[in-house]
Amino acid sequence: MLIRKMPLGLRVMAGACALALSVAAPRASTAETLADALVGAYTHSGLLEQNRALLRAADEDVAVAAAALKPVLRWSTSLTQNFGQVRTAASRTTIDNDDLTAAVNLIAEMVLYDFGSRSFRIEAAKETVLATREALLDIEQQILLRAVQAYMGVIEAQEFVALRENNVRLLTQEQRAAQDRFEVGEVTRTDVALAQAQLAQARSGLAAARGDLVSSIEEYRNIVGRTPGPLRQPPSLPAIAEDVNGAKALAVRTHPSLKSAQHQVAAADLLVRATLSDMKPTINLSGRLAATENLNANEFNRGGSIGLEAGQTIYQGGALSATARRAQAQADAQRGNLHVVRNNVQQDVGNAYATLTTVQAQLAASVRQVRAASIGFDGIREEARLGARTTLDVLDAEQALLDAQSLQVSARAAVYVAAYRILASTGRLTAKNLGLPVQLYDPAEYYNLVKDGPVKRSKQGKQLDRVLRALQKD
Repeated sequence: MLIRKMPLGLRVMAGACALALSVAAPRASTAETLADALVGAYTHSGLLEQNRALLRAADEDVAVAAAALKPVLRWSTSLTQNFGQVRTAASRTTIDNDDLTAAVNLIAEMVLYDFGSRSFRIEAAKETVLATREALLDIEQQILLRAVQAYMGVIEAQEFVALRENNVRLLTQEQRAAQDRFEVGEVTRTDVALAQAQLAQARSGLAAARGDLVSSIEEYRNIVGRTPGPLRQPPSLPAIAEDVNGAKALAVRTHPSLKSAQHQVAAADLLVRATLSDMKPTINLSGRLAATENLNANEFNRGGSIGLEAGQTIYQGGALSATARRAQAQADAQRGNLHVVRNNVQQDVGNAYATLTTVQAQLAASVRQVRAASIGFDGIREEARLGARTTLDVLDAEQALLDAQSLQVSARAAVYVAAYRILASTGRLTAKNLGLPVQLYDPAEYYNLVKDGPVKRSKQGKQLDRVLRALQKD
């Protein structure tokens, strides 16, 4: 069961996150939100566009399969020039065989009965469409989760840069203080060297943090489609299920990858039935209209025919039996894949909850660690001014504080990513479930236009052309 209210521990941690993040970055009325990033990823993603096109291709497979049950109408025409001479033994005369013949044929064919072979293939194509729709939803989840990671990655990298800059400022002050104390004889050259070494290390860490920020910005630009401006701190954590087993049960029912695998099994079973039907007879109806005219002799022949034909392939070198066995093996493989996907979905849910629990504990511990390290650093620095502590003690305390603050920054970002990963693992990280202000892609719209295989000049065909032009324009 979903909870609308977060547990007390989550609420406390979310409040701590928001408070700490608000201190780390300036507020701006035009700052981008996490929802803005998700909208950008949904509308910008080339991977989504690619898989939408693959879905449209699967939609067309239904029309292609359905066409096998419809009449086939075709025409042919020919213009033949005959030349030469003919001599018969009876007449002992030579006759010129020189004429120009034109012929026009109109042929119609239709399958009346095939024991369901073509109908099974139509249903299999429909199941493939449903599987491809679910695969598209799974891709959408991956895109949105990556957008969350990119958004939190930029915020985390910005906070790391701020920490490193503050660390450089503090160590610069410590290095100057050590130098001043050395000049008056309070400390040795070793203390100055230690301060200089620590400052150099801090500058190196700052350079690395700035490089990581550039990489995070590039990742954000790649996923969202634009370079991030000021980022607003994320809202409260999304509503998630309290019970892990309940979340696993929900994922088994709703996760798009599992539903896609189920439709793939259904499609494979239908293809098995189709291949078995291929071994049985078929009944066809055929009709033909023909007109032939000798343009030199003013002779013509016009007529037509209509008839029923039944037939069956008795032996084809074992190809039909091999095809049926192959289809059965593929169906067995799809069932095995369904088993694997179900286990993977349940494992992903368990891993996501374990990760959230871990990072929540890390965040709670880091908050206490930062508080203690800050008090310790202030105390040691004051004691050093009174001569009770060495420069090394101050530098160690500063490094301990930096480590604690870095852990808190990482844990804070990881909590949000872990919460959204739980949504993805249960199949609920979609634009529709998140209520994103976007024009949702309707997978049924294109299917409804093409499932009956409209001809180009029909009303439906012209509407389809407009849809295709709009897609190409985008």
